[in-house]
Amino acid sequence: MYLILFDVDGTLVDSQNTILHGLQVGFDAVGLAMPDRETALSIVGRSLEEAFFDLVGPSHLDKVPAMAAAYRQSKIARREQGLDLDPLYPGARETIERLHQRDDLLLGIATGKAMRGVRHMLDKHDLHGRFITIQTADTSPSKPHPDMVLKAMAETGADPDRTLMVGDTGFDMAMAKAAGAHALGVTWGYHDQSRLVEGGADRIIDEFDRLDHALSEILKFDKETI
Repeated sequence: MYLILFDVDGTLVDSQNTILHGLQVGFDAVGLAMPDRETALSIVGRSLEEAFFDLVGPSHLDKVPAMAAAYRQSKIARREQGLDLDPLYPGARETIERLHQRDDLLLGIATGKAMRGVRHMLDKHDLHGRFITIQTADTSPSKPHPDMVLKAMAETGADPDRTLMVGDTGFDMAMAKAAGAHALGVTWGYHDQSRLVEGGADRIIDEFDRLDHALSEILKFDKETI
C-alpha cells in the first residue's frame, strides 16, 4: 500500500489572498509594517507562530502571540461571514478523485494549517472521506520537522519508501526527506524551484496533469495502472 500526502496551502488550494489578509491583520494588531508580498508568502507552510517569528525576527518575539491571535480571530470571523473560500488549483479535484479510487493508494494531508482550517476546506470543496489521515499544526511541530509525516505513516502502516509528500515549499520537501519518505515539489505555490530542490525534492512538476507520471517514476508504479 502506498501513502500520498498533500500539503494544502499552495498545493491544493490557492490561499495567497486570504493568507496575506490574515498576515496584514496580525501586523496591524501590533503596529508593525508588513513585509513585501514575496517575503510574506515565503513563510507559507510554517505553523502560525513560527511564521510570524520568521517574519519579525527575535527583536519582536514578544509580539508574536498577539499577531497569531489576531490572525486566528480574523480567520474565524471571516469564515463565519462566508468569506475566505480559497479555490482549488486547476486539476486538484480531478487528481484527488482519481487517486482516491485506486485500491493500492491511501491519501492524506500534512499541513501547517489548524484542523479547523482543514475542515473548512473539506466542507467547502466537498472533499470529506478522501483523506484517511490528516496531520496539522495543532498536534505536530512546524514543518520541516518530520513529525507529521511520521504520524501519518504510523496511522496508516505505510513504509517510508512507499510514502510520498506533495508540496509547494522547501519545508514540505525537507519534512518528507527527514522522515525517510519521498518528496514531490509543485511550482504553482509559494516557493520557487530552487527552494524545492534545496529542500530535497525528488521530482518537480508544473501542473497537476503531470502528477501521475511523477508518482510512477518515484514510487515505481506500473504506469499502465496509473
